[in-house]
Amino acid sequence: MRSLFILLLLSGLGFVSCNQETRPVKPNVVIIFMDDSGWADFEPFGEKVLETPNVSQLAAEGTAFHNFYVPQAICSASRSALMSGSYPGRTKVFGAHGPNAWGLDTTFATMGEVFGAAGYATAAFGKWHCGDAPETRSYARGFDETCGLMYSNDMWRHHPENPEYWGQWPLQYWENGTVTIPDVDRSDQKHLTKWYTEHAVDFINKNRDQPFLLYVPHSMPHVPLFCSEAFEGKSGKGLYSDVMLEIDWSVGQINQALKENGIDQNTIVIFTSDNGPWVSYGNHAGETPFREAKGTSFDGGVRSACIMKLPGQIKEGTVSSRTLGTVDLLPTLCHLANIPLPENEIDGENVWDLITGVDGADNPHDYYAFSNGNNFEGVMSGDGRWKLHLPHAYRTLEKAGMDGLAGKYGQAQIDTALFDMENDPYETTNVLQEYPDIATGLIELAENHISKFYEIN
Repeated sequence: MRSLFILLLLSGLGFVSCNQETRPVKPNVVIIFMDDSGWADFEPFGEKVLETPNVSQLAAEGTAFHNFYVPQAICSASRSALMSGSYPGRTKVFGAHGPNAWGLDTTFATMGEVFGAAGYATAAFGKWHCGDAPETRSYARGFDETCGLMYSNDMWRHHPENPEYWGQWPLQYWENGTVTIPDVDRSDQKHLTKWYTEHAVDFINKNRDQPFLLYVPHSMPHVPLFCSEAFEGKSGKGLYSDVMLEIDWSVGQINQALKENGIDQNTIVIFTSDNGPWVSYGNHAGETPFREAKGTSFDGGVRSACIMKLPGQIKEGTVSSRTLGTVDLLPTLCHLANIPLPENEIDGENVWDLITGVDGADNPHDYYAFSNGNNFEGVMSGDGRWKLHLPHAYRTLEKAGMDGLAGKYGQAQIDTALFDMENDPYETTNVLQEYPDIATGLIELAENHISKFYEIN
């Protein structure tokens, strides 16, 4: 009997040990966030103007989302929405903030703070642009390791149009809360993509044995364009293509580091952009097939190419037309990692079933909201079928610039307009009169959004 008891005890211990070894491990999270990249800049989305083998490989290992949206097509607003899971109307982060700006208020938890509180190692390597005060810089917002710029790389003394204004503030390069380059020059800008990538790979190597959140918000391809010497002239198609080749290389380096450390099977990788291309810069801007571009609430501005990869859970080599938004990433990743949402109210929803392609899954949103600066301009139905523009002015390109110089915008006006995005993704034909009930419903949602976030009670 004693021998039998010992045998059962040992068997039980072995069963417990086996269970402990096979418990799900919290997934790692990698977000690669470009700046002003065009929807059609990469092979999985565009017409193969430029071969981007590493981005194509990422798409082959995951799903390319063709209907992925940001709530505002301007830097700070877009990035703060990603970090907080909240609309610009809630956070009051509109447009692009300059040096010394407060940015995203500390009452809104960032993704770094949420995952850090759950025991994740966290890092942000790249352009932050969610605040440039001691309390709102990346190193103070939940990220253990940081490097990069606190705002856009054109906010410097070499600005082609307004150097005297931007020259009032040096463009500083930070590492872990310390300024390591007091005044970034052209030679430094050439190394930004490479530096961010090297830090990212090093972070992966150091943290392979614990869950981590890695955020890589590139400064490129926002103007002014720079790439390292290894990529200068490599594309044979101009500087913009050279810059994109280096970003493609960066994606490959990060993806390869995950594989070499044996953790790619437990890492979700998300690759997208903060908004559409800055078409005023002509041959220094990306491409989008959609209407208008950065700085507008048309799809050329707010629709970004997106790829997500998580082996075994996100389907490989597929394309999804389901509608998602950056505000959804925080709550969805919290669901995936089984960690609590922030205590403050957010606007995003868990869309994991849409990401993984569950049959019959519906988008939990009644609508997605779009703004430009502090102007609220429209909504899209949660399923992405219908898009409503409220009356608003918008900029439209009249003449593109060349070789780093901006072109000329004109002003246009759109009245209340309804677009059938399934049959008219380029927003060419107003079908307001044909679908009055749809328009009325979306107008009501828009008015409720305005009442909630834009009117002073």
